[in-house]
Amino acid sequence: MFCPQCGTWNRASSAVCTRCAETLPVLDRGPFERPDDEITRLRSATGNRYRVFKRIGGGGMADVYIAEQAQLARPVVIKVLHPHLARDVEVAERFRREAEAAAKLVHPHICGILDYGATDDVVYTVMPYFEGGSLADLIQKARTVAPVRSAEAAAQIACALDYAHRHGVVHRDVKPDNVLFDEDGNAVLTDFGIATARFHGRLTASGRAMGTPHYMSPEQAMGKLVDGRSDIYAVGILLYESLTGVPPFDGADAFAVSYKQVHEAPAAPSQINARIPASLSDITMRCLAKSPAARYARGHDVADALIAFLRSAPDAASALRNATTARRSSGASVPTRA
Repeated sequence: MFCPQCGTWNRASSAVCTRCAETLPVLDRGPFERPDDEITRLRSATGNRYRVFKRIGGGGMADVYIAEQAQLARPVVIKVLHPHLARDVEVAERFRREAEAAAKLVHPHICGILDYGATDDVVYTVMPYFEGGSLADLIQKARTVAPVRSAEAAAQIACALDYAHRHGVVHRDVKPDNVLFDEDGNAVLTDFGIATARFHGRLTASGRAMGTPHYMSPEQAMGKLVDGRSDIYAVGILLYESLTGVPPFDGADAFAVSYKQVHEAPAAPSQINARIPASLSDITMRCLAKSPAARYARGHDVADALIAFLRSAPDAASALRNATTARRSSGASVPTRA
């Protein structure tokens, strides 16, 4: 069992904790199977503040665990840097920056950071748990997302990005996995792990591309300095994949995908599926312009175009209301026409 005071794993037959010597509760059932070492270290690092239940996912940098904030009985997600990366000074610092960058951004469509912690071998952040899953889950389950739903989610994310950009933060890794949904279906942007903020110096060497190749802008794929228009390109890819079921570019490896991002033009969504509204396809393709100057200048411009589409779309009253609310929450009035 786990010591309720310090989180250390003890054998079921133990009367006191081997670490803090606190008396352990008596079990009224058989002993639990010993958890893996990762969960044991995490439970030890967080002490009695969180009840860590199980691993629910992970990626190249970190594992993700579902837990409960003990004193508030609130479900949370704990993101834990892989141990070998936690020992890398640059990577650990970049991970810490996610907490700092996100903590500076207070917006209804940006996932906040509740806590951050670091020990010798465990570096973690704590975030709210969203019951609605991710856009990636939705695409995988439904294959494609209805145009009205796609426009609604993209407008909310565009508003979140506009807010972040005005505060000096460029996300640089906008993708379906990083778009979560709350219990009401509102889209929330998470994972600012490789964000570039004006209040930080660059941690990566010049020319090193950071991000996910399928969702990189051309300038990002070339390792150039980027601004908010790079995130606008990624919003275009979100829309494209939601509408068609696939990202605009694929290839045998990261280099092949990056090459296409820089040199090739994708087929418009309406050419792939004639049922996709031409106006929404046009918005998507403008986001995907190779030149940053040819894209929408800012997230609000994308949101305004999507709101204009929703005004003319059938059965879009709820989506229009949610997109408009997101736009107003980011400041400035919503144009009557876009």
